[in-house]
Amino acid sequence: MNFNIGWHVLYVKSRWEKKVHDSLQDMSLESFLPQVKKVRQWSDRKKTILSPLFPSYVFVNINTSLEFYQALSVNGACTYISFGKEYGRVTEEEIEQLKLLVGVKDITDVVINKDRPKVGDVKKIGYGPLSGLECKVIKNGNLNKIIVQIQSLKQNITASIPACYFKESAILEEV
Repeated sequence: MNFNIGWHVLYVKSRWEKKVHDSLQDMSLESFLPQVKKVRQWSDRKKTILSPLFPSYVFVNINTSLEFYQALSVNGACTYISFGKEYGRVTEEEIEQLKLLVGVKDITDVVINKDRPKVGDVKKIGYGPLSGLECKVIKNGNLNKIIVQIQSLKQNITASIPACYFKESAILEEV
């Protein structure tokens, strides 16, 4: 696999995010660990703690192949996140948005939602050329397979679209 210059996602041992982040910075590598405040309840007290927004992930800005391997050599670092034969990359713009999100004191209760639409869910498409159409999810993967019903023509259209195109919708009649 080849790496590209830019922000990469380093997978680290569980609960080692802060140690790896500090080690990367000690090596003069640019890294970012988004953390959010959470209130933890114990039997005798409540405490506000900083917790990683993405457990087991540290973002590292790689500029050379040497830096790529130096980041992997840090104690607690396991591997880079990859999708197929490509290393997972994050754009500079996304890093800046994350920095803004975790840097604003008024934003609280930040939660990561990995939920994907379930097979059988009825959604309304909110973006793209199919915006406004109601559909039923028939398959779930990286791209969601959907059925769009066109009532007046008594036709169904099947397509694969990204989950980010969906917004909640009323129940659609059975296909």
